[in-house]
Amino acid sequence: MSLGLIIFLIFVGLLLFIIEFMLIPGVTIAGVAGAICLVTGIVFAFVSFGAGTGLLVLGITAMVMVLLTVMMLRANTWNKFMLKTAIDSKVDTVGTEEGKVKPGDRGITVTRLAPGGKVLVNGEYFEAKSVDLLINPKQEIEIIRIDDNKLIVKPINKQI
Repeated sequence: MSLGLIIFLIFVGLLLFIIEFMLIPGVTIAGVAGAICLVTGIVFAFVSFGAGTGLLVLGITAMVMVLLTVMMLRANTWNKFMLKTAIDSKVDTVGTEEGKVKPGDRGITVTRLAPGGKVLVNGEYFEAKSVDLLINPKQEIEIIRIDDNKLIVKPINKQI
């Protein structure tokens, strides 16, 4: 086996290693093919040129892989590929800070609460959850408490 073919196999293996690490994270065909090329090149170096050259090729390949890994893990390398936007939004709240709704307010169900659904309170639509019953649409309800972003409600006039 010629030295040029061994160098080519190792170069292709390192290139596939970079592709695997930077572009297609995870264990994919590029990583497996890169490992096969690297191992094949190193084994051919041992078989064709003896232990001395094989160890030299193995050492150089290992040093290059460590150097490439360090370069790829540096923050400046990743900044070129990173998405530079931040998500600074939050989930829509029920409006307790603005005084839109509070326990004791009354409203009407828009959808069936089974146990969750939509209610209309103080002219605005909110997600609500019934305490213990299924509540039909257009039923009058009262807010018992507010948990996270849901109103906990009970029916005012229970239908039988």
